[in-house]
Amino acid sequence: MLFGIGVMVAPFYMEEEKTLEEKQLETLHRRVVSQVDAEYEYAKKIQEEKLTEWRARLKVYNNQKRKKTKVGDPLLFTVFQTIFASLYGDRLKVAFLPTEPGDKEVAENLNITAEYDYGLMEKDVLDYEWDWDAMFFGRGFVLNMEFDSKRKVPAPEVMSPLAILRDPRAVSVNGNSKGYGGARFLGREVAMTKFQMEKNPAYFNLDKLSLSDDKENLLKKEERARDYAQGLQTTWKEESKLEDNAYYNVLQWFTFFKGERYLIELANNRSLVIRFQRLKQQDRWPIQDRTLFPIAHDWNGVSVPDLVEDKQRARAILLNLGLEAAKANANPMYLFDINRIKRRDALNFEFNKTIPVDGDTTTAVSPMRKDLVKQEVQWIMGLLDESAQRALATPELQQGSPSSKQRTLGELELVSSKVDTRYSLAAKIFGWSERRFWQQWYRLYKDYFKEGMGEKIARLTGIWGADFRAFTRENIIAVKDPDIKIESKNVSDIERSIERQLFTAYLGMASQDPEFNHRASLKELGRLSELPEAKIKQLFPPTIDEIQAEKENDEIEKGNIPQVQITDDHQTHLIIHGKLNKSKQLDAHIKTHYEAMRIKKLNIKTFQEMGLEKGAIQPIQANIGGLRKKRSPLPVPQTYETGRS
Repeated sequence: MLFGIGVMVAPFYMEEEKTLEEKQLETLHRRVVSQVDAEYEYAKKIQEEKLTEWRARLKVYNNQKRKKTKVGDPLLFTVFQTIFASLYGDRLKVAFLPTEPGDKEVAENLNITAEYDYGLMEKDVLDYEWDWDAMFFGRGFVLNMEFDSKRKVPAPEVMSPLAILRDPRAVSVNGNSKGYGGARFLGREVAMTKFQMEKNPAYFNLDKLSLSDDKENLLKKEERARDYAQGLQTTWKEESKLEDNAYYNVLQWFTFFKGERYLIELANNRSLVIRFQRLKQQDRWPIQDRTLFPIAHDWNGVSVPDLVEDKQRARAILLNLGLEAAKANANPMYLFDINRIKRRDALNFEFNKTIPVDGDTTTAVSPMRKDLVKQEVQWIMGLLDESAQRALATPELQQGSPSSKQRTLGELELVSSKVDTRYSLAAKIFGWSERRFWQQWYRLYKDYFKEGMGEKIARLTGIWGADFRAFTRENIIAVKDPDIKIESKNVSDIERSIERQLFTAYLGMASQDPEFNHRASLKELGRLSELPEAKIKQLFPPTIDEIQAEKENDEIEKGNIPQVQITDDHQTHLIIHGKLNKSKQLDAHIKTHYEAMRIKKLNIKTFQEMGLEKGAIQPIQANIGGLRKKRSPLPVPQTYETGRS
């Protein structure tokens, strides 16, 4: 069952005799239809030209709709796929960070759940379509407003830009951090079966549904454009005979109504209200938009076809002109002297044929000279290609082809680094929408993952195989909403590689210090080498001091102050205690470690004589709550205890 972000309002239509309340609902119905229809027509009038252009560009990208005697140039496809492969292959990693001291465990659980939900939501497929739309149309959209209660996971979907209409004055879906520039209204046309609507309790009036005969709605235009781009014949697809499987054209519209955000759905050519929901989240629309090359204060930005389409068309024209010239040269023409060759049919060539000529044969027939393909044609073809490469940072090597120019290794490395810089900018921009996606993902859990829904099971894959975690609501819903960090894998790999090189060079000098912590340095090197945390723990199993320090952390968090043993590895303890938040108990315990280190150093010879460094004698005890002004030069009590205040 899918839960949507909203509260259902009662149906407008009743079959019985209408009461005053029912009449008021009908009046409300007419007002809703009138408002949505006015917004729809306003948006469509302004965006129709852009939508028409986008539909035509599908033909340019696919390169199928052309005369069979002509050839197409794949420049748009080549450049598009080069950039797309890089950005799609760069998975954006999400990390939830606690904003309250008690939410550390919740943040860790959210990271585990997000990794598991990546597969459940088919986020890899969603990202492919989302990225594709953003690159081709300049902006892609994901609707993320439903929660699958059976699988206990949000159910996002990609919205086709060819079926979307929006507020013409909007800059983005939800505007800036203050909401300025956000859409007042936007929506899409979608095809749904009656069965699909009946599964969702938010729908009503389904017995009044009728099939649309509008051949010019956005869905039909998109369908024809995609068929045309494939070189297929476009015909009206009759749905009336399909009965339960018939598609109904529905307008899904998000708008403000009486000052609040609503989702309103209309059928029967936008005359019948079948869904009317007040959105639970009133601070934003449940739509995340992704853009590739945004322009400040502008909705459309720049897409890949904006920069490449004209160049592909020009190259295709020149390419076909060159092909015609090559064909003409493959079929030569001749000039002949009509005074010497009496019959023209004698020039139809056959094997071992003889042609009678009156007079000298050397000048009777000669081939006609024709111009070859001009040099400037090839130059223009190359210039158009290079122009597209420069605009989108897609040199030949990036496309998987050898460079047409001889370049030094240094030049190639410089070009590669600059390409990475350009692509990393796009990845960072994609990170904006990725962060908003996971914010909405968390909010859906917060709104719909209730106590009565049981446990959420997440699977972990570690070095020891699969492990399963069961989470209840309290395990993944924080006291205060967590912060979200989005990191590009490609960018982080480059940064981590540089950091690893610098750290390795530093280790060579730092290891000369007698107090150098070799174990900690090797762990850090493993982290910079991107070894999984479980693998590092396998290589460096916890020492007895690390285990003991973790137990002491638990005691400190409970408000207790653990004892400090003179034989403790104090440096290891201090590292582990550094994970805790500041508190009086932690401060007192750390001071105790410092005092133990001081006494141990002052009395090292005495400790050796007593065998304390071997653990032969029980640890000594000292009260170090407020440290004593007079310190004994020799250890006397049995155990250390931190003072309690």
